[in-house]
Amino acid sequence: MLLLDVDGVMTDTGVYYSANGEELKRFSIRDGMGIERLRRIVDVETGIVTREDTEIVSSRARKLKITELHLGVYEKEKILDEILKRKELSINEVAFMGDDTNDVEIMKLVGLSACPADATKFAKEVADVVVKSKGGNGAVRDFAEIIIKAKQLKNKKN
Repeated sequence: MLLLDVDGVMTDTGVYYSANGEELKRFSIRDGMGIERLRRIVDVETGIVTREDTEIVSSRARKLKITELHLGVYEKEKILDEILKRKELSINEVAFMGDDTNDVEIMKLVGLSACPADATKFAKEVADVVVKSKGGNGAVRDFAEIIIKAKQLKNKKN
């Protein structure tokens, strides 16, 4: 299972506001394709664990068929046990991609952690993988392709 933060991972950390005060975010279509490829090619489910609690995130999750959605989570590592038990997964079967200090603790716990190229130094220090793309600009796709390749190699050996 791949768990993702939103701001700085699925988005570029920017927030746009309309004249009416409506908040808007930009998401990468390539990241969406990476999530779809994970599901279709290697049967890896993707979830979202984020401090954000907006309809924008819920809407994007629906579009990407992400059903494991945890909004308004400040201590992300605390939700991990519940997910592991419910999904009957070991910690080594979970990957997480984050970009900032509030992601560091969960990144230390999971089997594989990653961050975008423009993540904070705190996330980069604990990440197993720092992908080449920036958040909101293909970072999720980069990590998805790494996972796909690793799973295919593992399946080839078995």
